[in-house]
Amino acid sequence: MLASGSTDRTLRIWDLETAKNTHTFIGHTSTIRCIAVARPTWIDGADGPNRKEKWPKQAMIVTGSRDNTLRVWRFPRPGDPEYHGTTAAEDLNPTDEEIELNPYHLKALQGHEHAVRSVAVHGRTIVSGSYDTTVRVWDLITGEENVVIDTLRQQTCSGSMDGTVRIWSLIDGSARHILTGHTSLVGLLSVSSNSLVSAAADAMVKIWNLSDGKLQHTLTGHLGAVTCVQNDDEKVITGADESLKVWNMKDGTFDRDLLKKPTVTGVWQIAFDGRFCVAATNQYDDTMVEVWDFADSRAPNDAVGNDGEDEEDEDVGADDDGAESDDEAGEVSGSHAQ
Repeated sequence: MLASGSTDRTLRIWDLETAKNTHTFIGHTSTIRCIAVARPTWIDGADGPNRKEKWPKQAMIVTGSRDNTLRVWRFPRPGDPEYHGTTAAEDLNPTDEEIELNPYHLKALQGHEHAVRSVAVHGRTIVSGSYDTTVRVWDLITGEENVVIDTLRQQTCSGSMDGTVRIWSLIDGSARHILTGHTSLVGLLSVSSNSLVSAAADAMVKIWNLSDGKLQHTLTGHLGAVTCVQNDDEKVITGADESLKVWNMKDGTFDRDLLKKPTVTGVWQIAFDGRFCVAATNQYDDTMVEVWDFADSRAPNDAVGNDGEDEEDEDVGADDDGAESDDEAGEVSGSHAQ
């Protein structure tokens, strides 16, 4: 199953086997800028690390929007009946009654004073970043703010329009490290077990050590603002207006292009895991969501027609929003691709 958000204000669920849109959720009143999937995860309980708890109990989706809010949804299970929310309003803004008709909508989180640009989830903790210059921490289950949960390093990270990246303590809210080096808006962050990857409108991608905040590698090769990034312990995949690139995570060297001009004219989002790779792209006048299936264990580069040796599939996490300003073309425009 795939979840996607768009400028049409809807959250849509897709069946990756059939490419069918099975669910359409309404609720936001402006563009959905970021999405995070909360999968059931064992975390330290309220009594400390000796007692583990699994949160959330079932998969959920958290969306952030230009309407300054976040919303929490239950992720449909395979086989659930289809659901397509509709609104009678001409401007597509749903009423509270129309939103409550959706059995998958759980709650709205209000507190930000400007557009929500990024969101991350672990266990029952949500961390959101906004153009109001704040990073807020929420409880996924209750919706309350300022909830602390023990994770490996008890910290979270944020990028800013001032060109810096900050690593924050989830214990007391202090800034543990301030990472400098970018020269423009840092709108994208991705983490693996030991490293943080930042991408910015300055066309650069940087790899940092999560423990001490030291710079490890700077990746250069894109010609414009980086619009999407995701990494695991072995590789980094980055997208911009002209290409989708793969880099070696350990030494920062360029591997190859998965997509490039003239085939693609824009790459807005990328997500990959052990089987599927999904990219939201522009190809000439068409906006598309492309899906590659790696079930045959071929490497992503082979799956899209590039030369190269086979590699083992990697386990990876989710991604983030584009690195451009809110008014630039760093998002999929119009309705979802069909």
